[in-house]
Amino acid sequence: MFKVMQFIKSLLFFLGMVIITPIFTILIILLIPLSGVTRSRVASYWAHWSLFLLKHTCNLGFEVRGRENIPNHPSIILCKHQSAWETIALQVIFPPQIWVLKRELLYIPIIGWAWMALSAIPIDRSAGRDALKKLVAHGKDRLAKGLWVVIFPEGTRIAYGQRGKYHSGGALLATQTQTTVVPVAHNAGLFWRKNAFVKVPGTITLSIGKPIETTGMKADALNRMVEDWIEAEILTL
Repeated sequence: MFKVMQFIKSLLFFLGMVIITPIFTILIILLIPLSGVTRSRVASYWAHWSLFLLKHTCNLGFEVRGRENIPNHPSIILCKHQSAWETIALQVIFPPQIWVLKRELLYIPIIGWAWMALSAIPIDRSAGRDALKKLVAHGKDRLAKGLWVVIFPEGTRIAYGQRGKYHSGGALLATQTQTTVVPVAHNAGLFWRKNAFVKVPGTITLSIGKPIETTGMKADALNRMVEDWIEAEILTL
């Protein structure tokens, strides 16, 4: 009976998202003449509504540790990637932002259009060094425009309890632009599992690490520091 009820609640959440997502997508597209910061702020209202729906349909909430570690200037967020939850929640927790994502995600109807309108940074993984050069160029541009840059170093969702390879693109962007890095760990994969439709009720914990100043650092060293902190922090959540 419990599993049936959770399926019904998850279905209600899904239907709610089907309603609100096209509305915000159209609104964001209409706002393209405005600044990226403004468009990101509008997108954050979609995220607020999404988390409201999640809480009141699936009884899945969240708590944040380390809010005091959020800098007061545009920075780079390097975050663990376990589910779709963090792509929503980061918009509520942090200032206006854009994401680095796989180019293929831009082809998804509706949500892909929104990412394009928000000036997300697409990555062609098959492009090798050229992809890294474009990441640095586009990332520098977005940071200069007052946007934070969100990067999932593992590049794809990794099931809770597992560990993927941390790619150095985000660390490279940070060291080449001398931008502050904020590491983020969470346990969303316990409640909203990779590729799972049904959400588990409870409270997701997200932890924000102390900001890392990257001036004079090497990308590989920064990448290892972020990976070590995130993977150790997850064990405490």
